[in-house]
Amino acid sequence: MQLHIRSFHTFVEHKIVEAGKRADVPLRKVAAIAVIENPYAGAYVENLKPLIDASEDLGRQLAQLAVRALEPYPAESYGKAAIVGTAGEQEHANAVLTTTFAEPLRKAIGGGKAWITSFTKRAGAGTLIDVPLAFKDALYVRSHYDGMIIMLPDSPQADEIAVIVCLANRGRLNARVGGLARDDVKGLDGLS
Repeated sequence: MQLHIRSFHTFVEHKIVEAGKRADVPLRKVAAIAVIENPYAGAYVENLKPLIDASEDLGRQLAQLAVRALEPYPAESYGKAAIVGTAGEQEHANAVLTTTFAEPLRKAIGGGKAWITSFTKRAGAGTLIDVPLAFKDALYVRSHYDGMIIMLPDSPQADEIAVIVCLANRGRLNARVGGLARDDVKGLDGLS
């Protein structure tokens, strides 16, 4: 199956000051989005494997866009999301975001042991979606629990899927709620 991309979008949030305190290293969060035609819009299809398999190249393209938008910083956090238009099923969005889609992202950022947090929903154009972010090598690093809010005014249309990858170069500015510190991560099991 060949996925038909209708548009690409990138968003950058670059935060330098939080609560009046200037950061030594800014927090840069980026989103790379592809709006694709939903090949299964309007119909129930039992086998979603062709969509899962086709998502690998899409994952590669979005990973490259996101890494470029994050420059000059390396990625420490990642997340993914998708909004499927109203003629599709939420399962179509989930099919696009499986491990097949995610592995190119891990490769593009030089690895990642932790499960990539994700969120999907079925909705129309202009819907907000919160894309969760977590540390790439250990989910228990609380300083990196964050997210990015994305909205596309004209997407997804009923027969589209908006597929999103988010990256961040660090944890939240002024993070101080304890838990596992980034520098103490073992990175063996994706949790700690």
